[in-house]
Amino acid sequence: MISSTVVTNALPKIISDLHGSSTSYTWMVTATLLAMTATTPIWGKLADLFNRKVLVQTALGIYVVGSALAGLATSTGMLIAFRVVQGIGVGGLSALVQIAMAAMIAPRERGRYNGYLGATFAVATVSGPLIGGVIVDIPGLGWRACFYLGLPIALVAFVVLQRTLRLPVVRREVSIDYLGATLIAAGVSCVLIWTSLAGDSFGWMSAESAILLGSGLAVLGIAVAVEARAREPIVPLRLFRNRTIVLTIIASACVGTVMFSTNLLFSQYYQLGRGESPTLSGVLTIPMVTGLAIASMVSGRIISRTGRWKHILILGTILIGTGLGLLSTVTDRTSLVAVSLFACVLGAGLGTTQQNLVLAAQNSASADDLGTASSTVAFFRSLGGSAGVAALGALLAHRVSGATVTGLSAGGLPADTLGDGRSVPDPSTLPGPVAEVVHHAYGMGVADVFLTSVPLALFALLAILFVPEIPLKTAAGVTASERVMTKQPAPARTRDDLDENVELTAWRTTAGASAEPAP
Repeated sequence: MISSTVVTNALPKIISDLHGSSTSYTWMVTATLLAMTATTPIWGKLADLFNRKVLVQTALGIYVVGSALAGLATSTGMLIAFRVVQGIGVGGLSALVQIAMAAMIAPRERGRYNGYLGATFAVATVSGPLIGGVIVDIPGLGWRACFYLGLPIALVAFVVLQRTLRLPVVRREVSIDYLGATLIAAGVSCVLIWTSLAGDSFGWMSAESAILLGSGLAVLGIAVAVEARAREPIVPLRLFRNRTIVLTIIASACVGTVMFSTNLLFSQYYQLGRGESPTLSGVLTIPMVTGLAIASMVSGRIISRTGRWKHILILGTILIGTGLGLLSTVTDRTSLVAVSLFACVLGAGLGTTQQNLVLAAQNSASADDLGTASSTVAFFRSLGGSAGVAALGALLAHRVSGATVTGLSAGGLPADTLGDGRSVPDPSTLPGPVAEVVHHAYGMGVADVFLTSVPLALFALLAILFVPEIPLKTAAGVTASERVMTKQPAPARTRDDLDENVELTAWRTTAGASAEPAP
């Protein structure tokens, strides 16, 4: 997380140094999200088939390689390509960390640990932009150092995982759905590329749009047919017969769009709309992250204590909608205190929902589908985030371009003063009147995008209202076969675990798999 967020406040400087456009700005974020989205369900399925500890370390290694290469990029195209490599590692980490926790910790206790995870996310989110802003402002370092910052942290994490992480190791016959994985990745990529480029590089109703969108939907349709027949599908279609999983997926997609686009919007608002430095821009994100951290830990403890989670999710989506509504009123002259309070409300909503939606899905899934269910929710969350960042980024670029032309014309300046309107300007290098036009355009443009995002919170709320609340189970997410093969004692025969005990009996009768004990 720290390696991801440290780049947030450096993006305006990166785009300026590499002579990128507003489209490049969006793709710096979208590329990572696209790769993460396409690979998350694959990582999740691999977690149900292979050693989860090795998979976590592999994902971490891929992310380190991508970060090191990104620091060497000499063009926006190279940097975007290396951000894709980072995204592949992120896809593994985002899914596998949740899966590893679920294998060790019972759902009833997992709420508390999800609070810790949310707090870790918050600390990385606030320290990353702060450190990144400082690095960019220090002569002799520059934005490239941002990509190297996470390398020593990742090495320490790798060593700690090697020495301390103990998970059940199960050997069973493996059948990987390579065709399904390829089709899902290709279909999702086509749809996300269309979302990113439509309205800018080509029209929404153009032939290019028809080809990209049509191809993406056709490939995804074929993927569904393949998954229905695959022996070990990447995304088992039976999951979509579970009402809780379907509704949490819908809510996660909406929350993911808000979560992933918020950092992009705030970095442009503070630096381009307010003219603040990267360092101060990072400082100004503290209120939102503080709200996220506190809400995440408090909600996690409440869920662990009571075993109830639905009212927490309802409150979280209401806070998200309220925060977005308040932020839609900001301009380039709004008091920073007011903006900070609005951001804190939004952060509290995100902290209350993002981890607990995964928890609700895990609680309703069978132990054998734990990895797949977790990664499927994460997949749709990142899918929503990827499509949302691309679409909202395109909307922001369109609003800023129009407002800039209008502002320049009103001031008696040529409409092409800032070039073709696609490049991201550096307000500190512009004459006073032109800089004022840019500040106003970004201030109003960001507010319009926040307003456009409000319906997402309403959709998430509606989905959660229809989710049947199932009290959290008290047994950890280990499959029946894993308990026998690793000589772990089965939990007491409770109502929550009845199905699993029946499954265990059936396994004892028919099992023929071999396994080695966990360390």
